[in-house]
Amino acid sequence: MSARLPAAKMFPENAPGHGSKMSRAWIDVLADVPLLAGLSRRHLGRVAGLGRTKRFPARTSVVTAGTNADAFYVILDGKATVRAGQRRIPIATGDYFGEMALLDGGVRSASVVADTEMLVMAIPRRGFLKLLESEPKIAISIMGTLAHRIRQLQTTTNV
Repeated sequence: MSARLPAAKMFPENAPGHGSKMSRAWIDVLADVPLLAGLSRRHLGRVAGLGRTKRFPARTSVVTAGTNADAFYVILDGKATVRAGQRRIPIATGDYFGEMALLDGGVRSASVVADTEMLVMAIPRRGFLKLLESEPKIAISIMGTLAHRIRQLQTTTNV
């Protein structure tokens, strides 16, 4: 569940700034996201083309539980904490959150707060849905991944 290298090490000469558009170089980052792992490199490139970088200062709320979910995030550099009820889950470079927002657009089930300065790749839901309409093979691959996850959950809960 982690990307290969922090953004600064991947592209030290031109690490992306706030709002920068993602390039094809981000395909490897997205290939490590389980929800997208079944996609071809071409399709990963199409998803990467939707991404934009965002910077968050330390101690900043990235997403808040109960608010509308409008994007999926991959942490390119930095650390954060997921807060779901009383649970606190640390996440860091290469981890991701909000993947279900791409699909259902529901409200956030948890909050995420930056512990350090963070650089993230944000993929907006609206653009992602348009991509699914034009590239149905992406939707088919994601449905297969989700079905596999459901089967795994059913197997572990029926033991």
